Amino acid sequence: MISPGEGSVAGSSAGGSRLGVAEAPTAPEAPTASEGPGASEGPRRDRPGGARLAWLDALRGIGALLVVFEHLAHVYLPEVRTAISGWFVPGTWGVFVFFLVSGYIVPASLERTRSVRGFWISRLFRLYPLWAAVVALALGLALAGLQPHTRSMLDGADPAATAFAHLAMLQTLLASPSAVYVMWSLAFEMAFYLLVVALFALRSHHRSAPIAVGLAVAAVAFGGVLPSNGLSRAGGTTLVAVLGTVLAIVAIAGAMSGRRRIALAGALLGGLLAVLLFGFNGTSKPWEGITMLAVMFLGTVVYRVEHGQIRRRTAVVAVVAVLGCAMLTGVLHVADTVDTAARLPYQREWAVTVLLAALTFAAGVALRHRRLPKALTLLGVLSYSLYLLHPVLLEAHVAMFDGSRRNDWVMAVGFLCVLVPVCWLTQRYIEAPAQRLGRRVRNAVDRPR
Repeated sequence: MISPGEGSVAGSSAGGSRLGVAEAPTAPEAPTASEGPGASEGPRRDRPGGARLAWLDALRGIGALLVVFEHLAHVYLPEVRTAISGWFVPGTWGVFVFFLVSGYIVPASLERTRSVRGFWISRLFRLYPLWAAVVALALGLALAGLQPHTRSMLDGADPAATAFAHLAMLQTLLASPSAVYVMWSLAFEMAFYLLVVALFALRSHHRSAPIAVGLAVAAVAFGGVLPSNGLSRAGGTTLVAVLGTVLAIVAIAGAMSGRRRIALAGALLGGLLAVLLFGFNGTSKPWEGITMLAVMFLGTVVYRVEHGQIRRRTAVVAVVAVLGCAMLTGVLHVADTVDTAARLPYQREWAVTVLLAALTFAAGVALRHRRLPKALTLLGVLSYSLYLLHPVLLEAHVAMFDGSRRNDWVMAVGFLCVLVPVCWLTQRYIEAPAQRLGRRVRNAVDRPR
């Protein structure tokens, strides 16, 4: 993320932080829909190319459904969950789809506007308002005894470390628990944004294929030996959480600066922080985190080949290499996390899940010019709300309506009948107004002087 204001390579006089992209020309129909794990405002028919991006919302809708099903099945459909266990994990499948979508559209959004300041304003207004509302809801329900996960986090975690880690939305990579357990993926998204901006600052953003392949190979070669929570264990969870949060804020503020050197320094600081956290910290296994990062950059590879920015042969090699390494790394390193007896099912689960996510995204790309079911695109519009709200409402639902129930399709369907309308309300009255405000702020700060 980055760039100078006056005197940028593009010769722009805009007040925002901008950087020209001479090496990789921006496609005339670069995506303009929203990015992030479900953070969608839907295909905008009032601007060119908006309807064309309905397939991305459809993919978000599928991803959200898979994640919701994963957690719903654990509570109300355990026989179904047992039947698919050892073959694939619906929730991980859905998250991989989200990451591929983010990889496809996030760098394109930055390159289209060439404004780091506008990029960060857009990201913050899309993610933070609903995130803050859901965290507040989870904390309130925890105090009422209706949120066991959040309650256990409050009871067992260092308050200062947890608060700081949530402020940066990097809690998983800062070795802190999340107020809502699905928020771990938002930490990966935020670190991805930091890396994308750093690459943009270095004018290396167009090297998506070698970056994706390099990360995938690194996950295989080093993912099993890199430490989990290494920095936090060495320096202390609170110190690392506070320092990591401060550095992230300084990096973002610097990258948004109108001064070229400060913007460059901020962008590079953010990229370095992301690399350190992915490789040496976080509550997930390093091979998992690095693989997921490689998958995000693979989404960028698909975007570039579709818009003629890289050769098709290069893209094919990258896709095969990343998917092959992604499946291989799970097969190799899962032995570090499970007993020998359970190893084969876990290895198969990981490999099949990665493959299903890739096939789902490929199907979306293949059908991008077709008319898609409105229900899927609507779910895509609601997907950020669905993703963040469903675990909070599910825990409250179980607490209020007898958590001992099992194999109950009525309760499962009843929960969905409550969830979707609530998400419609949060999208309409929290997400959409915040996004409109974000666009006004972005347009104001990027207005030519």
